[in-house]
Amino acid sequence: MGNDARVTDGMHQADKSYGRFITLEGIEGSGKSTLLPYIRTFLETAGKSVVVTREPGGTPLGEEIRRLLLDPSYDSLAPSAELLMIFAARVEHLEQVIKPSLRQGRWIVCDRFTDATYVYQGEGRNIAKARIDALVDWVQGALRPDLTLIFDVPVPMGLSRVSQRGEKDRFEREEQRFFERVRNAYLMLAAEHPGRCQVVDASAPLDVVRLRVDTILRAFLHDS
Repeated sequence: MGNDARVTDGMHQADKSYGRFITLEGIEGSGKSTLLPYIRTFLETAGKSVVVTREPGGTPLGEEIRRLLLDPSYDSLAPSAELLMIFAARVEHLEQVIKPSLRQGRWIVCDRFTDATYVYQGEGRNIAKARIDALVDWVQGALRPDLTLIFDVPVPMGLSRVSQRGEKDRFEREEQRFFERVRNAYLMLAAEHPGRCQVVDASAPLDVVRLRVDTILRAFLHDS
């Protein structure tokens, strides 16, 4: 998954003038979107200038690519095409939003980033890790998130939550075994990168989940 060192665009993030990069990960129905406003408010209360964004998306081109990727009518989209579309959106996102914001000292909170690519397109779609590694090296260079919150929920619970939203998008229509692979890959990622990744039990009541997030963020702010 890459180096856990806090490196952004070739600069070590011990430089206090740089912002920090926080990503939220998890399967469908894990509660990322529910917790995102809480995280934003927490950081702004701590005096940080916060940019909230998402992947795929975050730019006009990225949002158009997102619309295509989620459209159920493209259910036969080749995994390799899906992967390249995601990285095309990511290039624009990095150049137009993430890198400039970090250089300005702003804090990024991003709903999904490259970890999602490794687990969804890698483990979920069975694309070789080496292919994703090559794209990461080309598109991101040394840039990695400083902190990744992985919201973990049993797959049946996550899918049950999704079913209450209405019509499902192209990813949400995947079979349960697909999401089991994705969930297991997230947990493996967390075990491989304990310095960056923090697992949050998203099956707990919302107030308990918020307390866990609060604890993680307080520690991160202290160390930053």
